[in-house]
Amino acid sequence: FVAVQKGLIPLTTTQAAPDKATVGDLHRLAFVPMEPVVVTLGYGTLKTHLRFRAELEVASDTLNEVEALKPRLIDVLNVYLRALKPEDVEDPLALHRLRAQVLRRMQLVAGPDRVRDVLIMEFVLN
Repeated sequence: FVAVQKGLIPLTTTQAAPDKATVGDLHRLAFVPMEPVVVTLGYGTLKTHLRFRAELEVASDTLNEVEALKPRLIDVLNVYLRALKPEDVEDPLALHRLRAQVLRRMQLVAGPDRVRDVLIMEFVLN
């Protein structure tokens, strides 16, 4: 430990930092707004409503292709959100898990090279 800390034994590899997006890269991004979805979570008297709205970050050259798939994307989003239980969204980390699950489903439908990220614009429990 001391030899490595003092630099007597060099470390074999170092990880390079990932390339950062430059301002010039921003013009290659586009956003596809998804229609708001309202779903009922729970049963009986313990019903909760979730209002969810997101935008998909896509490459600008694939914008038209993703727009054409929007009905299928909304269907997949509806099916996923309706399968949630109230306890699935009450956890503080729920939004992170939900975002990852939605992104994965959007990439399965549109293709991983088309949908880069999901931006959650509205997440309201009522």
